[in-house]
Amino acid sequence: MSSGRQATGVRRPPEGDRMTRWMESRLGVRGTARNAMRRAFPTHWSFVLGEISLYSFVVLVVTGVYLALYFHPSTNQVVYHGSYRPLQGQHVSEAFNSTMHLSFEVRGGLLMRQAHHWAALIFIASLLGHMLRVFFTGAFRKPRELNWLLGFALLALGMFAGLTGYDLPDDLLSGTGLMIVNGTVLSIPVVGTYLSMFLFGGAFPGGDVIARFDIIHVLLIPAVMVGIIAAALVLERRHGPTQYPGPGRSEKNIVGLPLKTYAMKTAGLFFVTCGVIFLFASIAQINPIWLYGPYRPDQVSAGSQPDWYMGVADGLLRVMPGWEVSAWGHALALDNLVPLIVGVGFFLFLAVYPFIESWVTDDDREHHVLDRPRNRPVRTGIGAAWISVYVVALVGAGNDVIATHLHLSVNAVTWAVRVSLFVVPPAVFTVAKRWALGLQRQDREKVLHGRETGILKRLPHGEFIEVHEAVSQKQLHMLTAHEQYQPIGTGPGAASGRTQRLRSRLSRRFYGEGTQIPKPTVREFKEISERHRQ
Repeated sequence: MSSGRQATGVRRPPEGDRMTRWMESRLGVRGTARNAMRRAFPTHWSFVLGEISLYSFVVLVVTGVYLALYFHPSTNQVVYHGSYRPLQGQHVSEAFNSTMHLSFEVRGGLLMRQAHHWAALIFIASLLGHMLRVFFTGAFRKPRELNWLLGFALLALGMFAGLTGYDLPDDLLSGTGLMIVNGTVLSIPVVGTYLSMFLFGGAFPGGDVIARFDIIHVLLIPAVMVGIIAAALVLERRHGPTQYPGPGRSEKNIVGLPLKTYAMKTAGLFFVTCGVIFLFASIAQINPIWLYGPYRPDQVSAGSQPDWYMGVADGLLRVMPGWEVSAWGHALALDNLVPLIVGVGFFLFLAVYPFIESWVTDDDREHHVLDRPRNRPVRTGIGAAWISVYVVALVGAGNDVIATHLHLSVNAVTWAVRVSLFVVPPAVFTVAKRWALGLQRQDREKVLHGRETGILKRLPHGEFIEVHEAVSQKQLHMLTAHEQYQPIGTGPGAASGRTQRLRSRLSRRFYGEGTQIPKPTVREFKEISERHRQ
């Protein structure tokens, strides 16, 4: 007869061990967890940009789910009877009515709306900053080309998500943005009319645009973005993290924090990111649709400004002359088509640049140690010029606001932006390149002669000299560890095809004379060091 008790002397394993064995028998995660515990995570302040974009995306998803519970994506007209008195009795769409209800009647609704909008702005800003960090440090080199393309796709999708998102409330500002979108789509030859009819469900403004944008914004784009983020994390796990140059760091090892320490730091960053977003949402008003009113096709709100990340597109549209040509019985609206082509090309150049540099450099090795931007002057100049185009176009997007606030002519501001789009990028490229070369020259002097101490010494014959202090081995390694490429295809046995000639010409532009300061040789360093000892 059983007494229902366990046999004496048999100890049950702890609950944690039982759970671990259960998970291991079904998922086989022990080996993965053990490998993760042995990983090192390099630290640098610029690495947090990618983490901030990830955590703000989490806030976007959470707040977006909350907003979707109350939003009605319909353009059907209803009479507004909400608590905002200036609009009571007016005919508005269900989309606008539900957004007003969410802002004024739902507890915490306005906070969630503004947190969602601020999270979108921070997501794009941190992701763009992360991409620029990757660009300037050469983190896109083999084997991370796919990571770069995934990041670029995530940036483009984030911008389209923002565009479709702020069009959903169906207020006057979003309607103005839709008018611009419709004009740009219509300017596409052959297929523009069909794309507009499909997008808006008929002639503008159509009756289905809010419902279709809601599906794109809530379902399609987030699903693709989640897939891209997952793929990027898998590739990051496969290739390992990059690291900045320093003592003990090479292409074959990683120096950084253990997983436990890194997990605590990144968890703290997650809560700080969420706190900052909700702090902004609490004290900084954004997108007050009750001030704009419902959308009407016959009205345009003065001072309409898009979110900053769409400023480059809006700026190019505003400064483009109103050109139109006729060809084969059809009119081409160049005032919309040219900015569309230039804007797409502007971002596509950033996407394909890693492959251009790889082709010009002819370097097929794997790289896990990052470049210092000063050691790649041409790349640094190109990135700075790209940023300058973005900034100038962003200024063009606010030409009316700048004119009214500074009491200037709108035409004068527009012409200034037009000229700047051609003058500023080459000037910025030259300045950034020369700046990088100057920093290289400073590093060379520091390696050969040491660090300036600010101490003056008088020699026996009356001459005054400044005392220099030799740099540490750590600094010496950081200043001399980078590799300097040489132009390719310049030897007597080089191929003479047109493609090879173009490749050689570009290679000389990147790594030829005047593009880098030669590093000190071992012989130079020893000779000058012995002279200083004497």
